[in-house]
Parts: sequence; C-alpha cells; structure tokens
Amino acid sequence: MRRARSWGSEHAHLHRYTSGAEMADQSNRLILHTNSRDEVFADERDPVADFSFNSTVASVFDDMVSRSVPFYGEMQRMVCELAQDFAQPQSNLYDIGCSTATTLLALDHIVDSHVDFVGIDNAPEMLKKAAEKIEASGTNRSIDLITADIHRGFSVKNASVVTMLLTLQFVRPLFRERVMKTIYQGLNEHGCLLLIEKLTSEDTTFNRLFIDHYYDFKRRNGYSSIEISKKREALENVLIPYRLEENIQLLREVGFKSTEVFFRWYNFCGIVAIK
Repeated sequence: MRRARSWGSEHAHLHRYTSGAEMADQSNRLILHTNSRDEVFADERDPVADFSFNSTVASVFDDMVSRSVPFYGEMQRMVCELAQDFAQPQSNLYDIGCSTATTLLALDHIVDSHVDFVGIDNAPEMLKKAAEKIEASGTNRSIDLITADIHRGFSVKNASVVTMLLTLQFVRPLFRERVMKTIYQGLNEHGCLLLIEKLTSEDTTFNRLFIDHYYDFKRRNGYSSIEISKKREALENVLIPYRLEENIQLLREVGFKSTEVFFRWYNFCGIVAIK
C-alpha cells in the first residue's frame, strides 16, 4: 500500500511504495551468494597483480564484499530507503558499478514497480552473475544490464535515482568530473545520486588509525594478514580514494545543489546529492 510523505512543496512528489514495517530489516533481503568463500589472496606464493573484477573475483564477490565492507547490510538498507524517497514512476533508476546486482535486487522489493532499473558495469563476468541472480529472483521488473566502461562514456536518461556504491574510487581521477557530469545531466530535477566511497584523510594520524581499524575489521571477518597485505598491494594503483571534501567539491562543481553525508564509518562514507 502506497502512502504519501510530504517534505514541503519542493518534495511533494516523493512517495512510499511499502510501509516502514515491511522494510524493517531490509538487510535480510540482500541476495548474496556467499557459499563460495573469498580466498583470492590466500596463497602467499601467488604473484600480486593489479586487482581486476575477473571471473575469479566474480565467483566469490558476494562473500568478498560482505566480509570486506563494514556495515554492508546497513549501507544497502540506507541506500534503499533514500532511493525509495526519490524514485518516481515512469523514470529510471541506475546502478553504476552494479556488480552482481545486490543493490538492484534489494531495491526491487521497495521501489515503485513502474520504475525501470538499469545496471551498468564494465566486467562481463560480474554481469553474468548479476543476470543469474536476477533470473533466480523471479522479479517481473524491467532490469537492463549494460556492459560499459564509464571511462569511455555511458548514458543516463530520465533518471530519478542513480546509485554508485564503491565505484567512483575505481574511476581514474582524470575522468571523475566527466562521469559526474554525465550522471548529473541524466538526472531529472530533484533526482538524487547516492554515492558510497572509501576515503582518505589529509591528517596522516587519522588516516593511519582508520586504516588500522579497517584491517582489524577484516581480520575479525576471517582474513589473514597475508590476504590483507596482498589485496592492499593489488589495489594500490587501482583504487584511488578521495578525501570527503574532494568528493563534496566534485559534486557541487558539476551542479548538485544539496549534498549531505548519510553514513560514516572510519574511512567509508555515504553521500546523498540532490539535483
């Protein structure tokens, strides 16, 4: 049952598709295939190459992200709630860097059925897993999966919501402004971008402490010191985090009129930006 939610004249178009009780524990609806354990970096004899979302990573990605990202379920729940606030019937919702479609399938439970979904990713093996999960879910929603390297250009049209979870950090800094402009131009007025990023800090003390606590988190989830060290080395030239201030500045420079942090855990952050 839909019920209206008014935020004043500017946001009078926002609506709810399900009740709060129905999504009381959205994290339980995350469709994660965690039966294949992430041991990509477990063998210390294997040479370390730059991290890529290849078939090996795709096969264990759901386990990898659930054990590597703090409060992953809560991040997803908050993204779903905010996306529900802004998603409009007869518009599109894009997930850029959709990986195995975890976010899209979580959103499918709570976003108006007249919103079409589009998932974009540059890794065919990840999209193969996404297609399998979507097929298994039995959803009737229109969900298009598009293979695209956003460094080379992509399209966003008639979007009321764009989600970009732990993806911008993999975009080379030279291209980030262009990527953000593409998203901004494809959003409808009052549409929103939901961005989650790993951060760095200008203060070296905080930067070191936050990273140390993050590695402690990974150890608690069963990763060895060898795995942590090898993955850090593999990501060194691939994942380039910005400071929070740099991300906010980027959003404002391309035109977003309002930005706010909705989640923070040490060096992980969620930002909502409204056109």
